[in-house]
Amino acid sequence: MAAKKIPLRMCVGCREMKPKSELYRIVKTPVGEILIDKTNKVSGRGAYICKCGDCLKKAEKANALAHTFSQSVDREIYSRLAKERDAADE
Repeated sequence: MAAKKIPLRMCVGCREMKPKSELYRIVKTPVGEILIDKTNKVSGRGAYICKCGDCLKKAEKANALAHTFSQSVDREIYSRLAKERDAADE
């Protein structure tokens, strides 16, 4: 039996391809709302960020999500991702 293919996605912070399960998914919904997708099932344009702190800082500094979604992204998204990362570390 063939091995199951692991889906890879690119982190907008470090620009490395990593398994989808190791990344946070941020979504721009069809109505233009930006939110964190914990289920990986929300419809819309997705962007991925590594769960490590360095990639999150790089993405925020480069304003990577705004470039990906072609619209301004509230800094609250980055702070919520940081809180979620800290909660996962505990």
